[in-house]
Amino acid sequence: MIYRNALSAVIRCLADECIDTASKQTWQRLSRETDPGPRTGLRSTAQARLAVDCLVHARLHRELPPRLWHVLVARYSTHKARKVEAIGRLVPLLESPAPQLFRYKAVTTWAIPRQQGRSGKRSTDMLVLPAEFYDMNTWDPDGRPEQTRRRWRAGIRKELEAMVGEALVQVQAILQDEGLLIDEAT
Repeated sequence: MIYRNALSAVIRCLADECIDTASKQTWQRLSRETDPGPRTGLRSTAQARLAVDCLVHARLHRELPPRLWHVLVARYSTHKARKVEAIGRLVPLLESPAPQLFRYKAVTTWAIPRQQGRSGKRSTDMLVLPAEFYDMNTWDPDGRPEQTRRRWRAGIRKELEAMVGEALVQVQAILQDEGLLIDEAT
């Protein structure tokens, strides 16, 4: 299994099916099997890809610093509970003069962007925030000027995007060490 780039690896390994308990048991069984014989049943190509994705998930979770792991989970995970937990862990790490509620809502709307479509819903399986959650007027109970709120939000988003960039650099190094990235020179 080879990934095109670090981002595609992160998106695949943070997919919901990689994280649930049943998948872990499956990939653990697959990784222990050493029989080089023909792939049948559970050892199909799709299962092999899932096994590699889950192994990459475990390796990244173990090797990335917690703040970088949490920023990737908040941004790219499809697992609702883990995404919400990661958002909560990121908020206190941010350096911003904004109050706690503002930082929480800024991180949440960054991690769960507004969806297009009827009432913002595309799937019942996605996290969707109510439209009023995206209204910056509700983020600051003290009613500071809009320019201040926009500056705070831009600063928070810039810091989060910088963390994502740093995380992807580290993910790329890990994947290169494992030989899991496509070599563009060939």
